[in-house]
Amino acid sequence: MAGLFGVAAFALLTPACSNNDSNSGDAASQDANIKAAWVEIGDQNQAIARVITSFAGCPLIVVDGNSSRMDQRVGPATIALRTTASSPADSKPSDFPVTVCEAKLPAGAQKVGVASRLLPLPKATPQRIAIIADTGCRLKKSSNAFQSCSDATQWPLAKVAQSVAAMKPDLVLHIGDYQYRENACPGDIAGCQGSPWGYGWDTWDADLFTPAAPLLAAAPWVVVRGNHEECARAGQGWFRFLDTLPYDVERSCDDPSNDGYANYSYPYAVTLGTDAQFIIFDSAKTGSAALKTTDPQFVAYQQQFIKVAALAAKSGVTSIFANHHPILGYAPLTGADPAPGNAALQSVMSSLNSTAYYPPGIQIALHGHVHDFQAIDFSTGHPATIVAGNGGDNLDVNLPDPFPSGDAPAPGATVDAISHTSTYGFMIMERAATGTGWTFKAYTADSKLLTTCGVSGSKLACDKAGFIDPNS
Repeated sequence: MAGLFGVAAFALLTPACSNNDSNSGDAASQDANIKAAWVEIGDQNQAIARVITSFAGCPLIVVDGNSSRMDQRVGPATIALRTTASSPADSKPSDFPVTVCEAKLPAGAQKVGVASRLLPLPKATPQRIAIIADTGCRLKKSSNAFQSCSDATQWPLAKVAQSVAAMKPDLVLHIGDYQYRENACPGDIAGCQGSPWGYGWDTWDADLFTPAAPLLAAAPWVVVRGNHEECARAGQGWFRFLDTLPYDVERSCDDPSNDGYANYSYPYAVTLGTDAQFIIFDSAKTGSAALKTTDPQFVAYQQQFIKVAALAAKSGVTSIFANHHPILGYAPLTGADPAPGNAALQSVMSSLNSTAYYPPGIQIALHGHVHDFQAIDFSTGHPATIVAGNGGDNLDVNLPDPFPSGDAPAPGATVDAISHTSTYGFMIMERAATGTGWTFKAYTADSKLLTTCGVSGSKLACDKAGFIDPNS
């Protein structure tokens, strides 16, 4: 495995007045060529400007009045068909007819522009953070699941993006799964006719960059890798567009023989001022069954959790763990009690911390993957757990109401209270007015407040318990 993986924080740029007139004669810096431009945050909170362009070369970037040429991260390519999550007949080569450019930004940069666009920059101490996950439009032949990508009610990411942007967050945390259009839309399903599919640029653009434009323009993003970005799925685009390490052919997901290297990345922290941090964990390749200690995946994840423990040991800091797969959450099942949390990660974590699972210092855990909202408080001292996988993909059924008494997400973890609903929406995480702890507010896609949950230490208390009716 390589070193620290790239946590992305990025914001799509909209045309704005700037002082970049000196670049007006530079062909690579023309607005018409710029498909997307953002800032992402990597190891040591290094801010990196990225641009996706249809031009053959990289544009100029102006940082506090100083102009320089951006570096090429990776050029256009059509990647030969590799093994994917689908059969070869339902797969195709990934086409990337765009160039990705980048430039490291100095700490404290005040104004950064590309072409006529200004890049919104991260705040040192964000007060309001939006949280979304599982936002793409599902086109999957194996499960006969073809979402109506052209219907804002059936696939509401554009609406979610507009609603969140209107709340003017300082930061956006996306907890994984951006790209779901894996297979071609059948001719007899009207809602997805003409949709791009596969894992190339056109699908990334349709599933993320275009519909999320208002939110991408509103604030920087912190990006977590989900299972849909593992190598046999949309991993090629993940490494081209979002990973913050230098582009590495062996770590590109182009060659399946390198998947054991590219599917795992070490965690690291994104600081939120001096008193809080996100610890970002790449669980893209996690399965659902407990792992044997001899399994190479067990060894890989065990090393990652040792790193998590070291990061969470930082004194005086609230550590918020963010990974895609719920560890102490639930997966709803039609007509049955819900399935417990992720057994693969639990088996690794228990080898280090027994039934505490998380190392000391982790107070809150944030996840996606399950397509609903869950806010869980424990009487056993486990971190407050929140699932926010309701950003756009097909929703899961609701959890049972009343919730089954004594149904634990993992051995030794006793639920004290749970609030839940299966409706499209997002969360806003705000610093508490007292200056201690955080408040999490769950909203529908139309910005209707569902519930408010206060978190102090690892304890969570919501103003609505059990099932939350979005129509009430």
